[in-house]
Amino acid sequence: MQTVKDVMTTSVVYLSSQTSLAEAARTMREQDIGDIVVADGSSLAGVVTDRDIVVRAVAENRDPDATTVGEIMTRDLVTVRPEDTIQQAALMMRDRAIRRLLVCDDSEGLVGVVSIGDLAERIDPDSVLGGISHAEPNN
Repeated sequence: MQTVKDVMTTSVVYLSSQTSLAEAARTMREQDIGDIVVADGSSLAGVVTDRDIVVRAVAENRDPDATTVGEIMTRDLVTVRPEDTIQQAALMMRDRAIRRLLVCDDSEGLVGVVSIGDLAERIDPDSVLGGISHAEPNN
């Protein structure tokens, strides 16, 4: 059985909750990522995704230079352990209707992020979603 540790992304990008959405979006573009972990000091505060920026800010006509990631982030953090199977992670995503999970070790330290695309590539690489996830970005 493959585990979350086998497929997770370990290079997590963190920003402070006081970071503007404009800066967060630029960071996502530069790092070619769709999510940022929000941390204040050593405490995890939430997660903000590219979709969050669009749905919770742009669609509401909020100023991206004046709105912070802390104002729109998801605070309800859903976590898995590195030893959990990728099937367990996929079921958790399905049951919670989410696209990403934070991966925390036994001491609750963040060690990675696993996305629905990461799982699709491993569970069914020949599927449409697996193929899309594996393709080079078109930016």
